[in-house]
Amino acid sequence: MKKLRNIKFLKLIMYIVIGFIVLISSSAYFILNQPEFGKLPSDKRLERIHNSKNYKDGSFQNQSKSPNFTGNSNIFKVLYEFIFKKNDRVNPESPIPSIKTDLRNIKADEDVLVWFGHSSYFIQIDGKKILVDPIFNGHASPFPWMVKAFNGANPFKAEDIPDIDYLLITHDHWDHLDYKTLQKLKERVKTIVCGLGVGEHLEYWGFNPNSIKELDWYEQVILEDGFIVNATPARHFSNRGLKRNQTLWVSFVFKTPTMNLFLGGDGGYDKHFAEIGEKFGPFDLAILEQGQYNEKWMFIHLLPEQVLIAAKDLNAKRLFPVHNSKFALSTHQWDEPLELIIKSSEAIQFPIITPMIGETVRLKDSTQVFSHWWKNLK
Repeated sequence: MKKLRNIKFLKLIMYIVIGFIVLISSSAYFILNQPEFGKLPSDKRLERIHNSKNYKDGSFQNQSKSPNFTGNSNIFKVLYEFIFKKNDRVNPESPIPSIKTDLRNIKADEDVLVWFGHSSYFIQIDGKKILVDPIFNGHASPFPWMVKAFNGANPFKAEDIPDIDYLLITHDHWDHLDYKTLQKLKERVKTIVCGLGVGEHLEYWGFNPNSIKELDWYEQVILEDGFIVNATPARHFSNRGLKRNQTLWVSFVFKTPTMNLFLGGDGGYDKHFAEIGEKFGPFDLAILEQGQYNEKWMFIHLLPEQVLIAAKDLNAKRLFPVHNSKFALSTHQWDEPLELIIKSSEAIQFPIITPMIGETVRLKDSTQVFSHWWKNLK
């Protein structure tokens, strides 16, 4: 009798375990099949990827070996540190200040840049309107309750954006490619430029495939009226779901009739900055990440001391440091990136721009002065 009871108990445990596995698997399947997660490349797009010299052993590769974590660090240790050991000031207590520029009524002959925080910004140059990595949903994750924008850092909405001539997407991470934002912009975007494979997400989300220009590193697309975009290397990675590095991460050289801009996206320091500077420089402005860094992932994000080195490698005349002031994706103080870049640039007299979110940057005015708006915020 006791043996029979033990067998029944073991069966019950087995059924509970099986039920739990089925529940978890079903939930994961349901979540990963939500449209926000996009779609892996297929058919002719996948064939083109397989023919890329940057695609080896089933995934895209960086120019240099680039492990996501250094030493004995791993995703579990990093998550533990972020949850339990992050700096008390990783999120600001005070609201982030901003200026709500009316983007739809900027004069057609003005050459300006307007930053939306993190790595999202709007450029109007030589009569064209450009949007880079727009995120207006208030969070940088698949779920609204995760990685929320700082209080005050998300004043702009997709509805505030005018019709866009060129939308540029550097890679498919959640803090650079947002499904809900793009759904609201879809009918107002003329041409999209992105890395190989990213077009699969966009086409799946309803964008006209004829409007999507996918580029490999050092490929070029000539746009109308003297606008030329070159996709250039970055040292990073990609993933939208479970399978990594199936789409290509890029930086951009964006040449207009009157200016030459470097749009950096995400990525660690490597030889590609000097290569790009030699091939395409000098640049009137380089936009580089300065934030969400950590020694534990130094190969895939720039460390503070590397940002100005990269700007010099690029032969840039001015620097705009982004990837800060909106989301906490590392453990440093929220304002540390701006404090450090100010000290570094003043030491060598390197011109940088530090606009407030929404502030109008006059692209051709090297005398424009920017406040240290983050000072004295808690």
